[in-house]
Amino acid sequence: MMMERTGMSTPGMMGSMGTTPMTGTGSPMSGMVMVPRCTFKVERTDKGMKITCTCSDKMACTMMQNLCTALQGGMCSYCVMMNGMMICCCNLTMGMCKCDMTKDGMSITCTSGDKACCEMIHACEGSLSTMLQAGCTCCLMMNNTPVCCGCS
Repeated sequence: MMMERTGMSTPGMMGSMGTTPMTGTGSPMSGMVMVPRCTFKVERTDKGMKITCTCSDKMACTMMQNLCTALQGGMCSYCVMMNGMMICCCNLTMGMCKCDMTKDGMSITCTSGDKACCEMIHACEGSLSTMLQAGCTCCLMMNNTPVCCGCS
């Protein structure tokens, strides 16, 4: 599992309980969410791309599928990191993204009927595939909420 911050507090501000800066609660872990670690597979389709995330842990898989079910229909995006530093971030707003559940994870298909948008999606697929093959880590997000992180 990976941890990501999802809190909306202002840095340095004390919360209503006045105990911990940033989170506003007594627990330094609030404002964090556990994100399932997955294996990514990226493939090009005729009209876009398909990202498949698989989890070997059944509990992590169920958590990821529940997150995707709750968040689907919004913006899909991904961030690629190397050594903890973000090197690429892509919002897949140029196509329609559809989330499908699989036996051991989920897949997101991003497609477009517009030729220029399809070329942009293909460019994202090519760069994401290259970065994953080079050992980078990808964090897939729906509505700016991480749903799975991992590598190929």
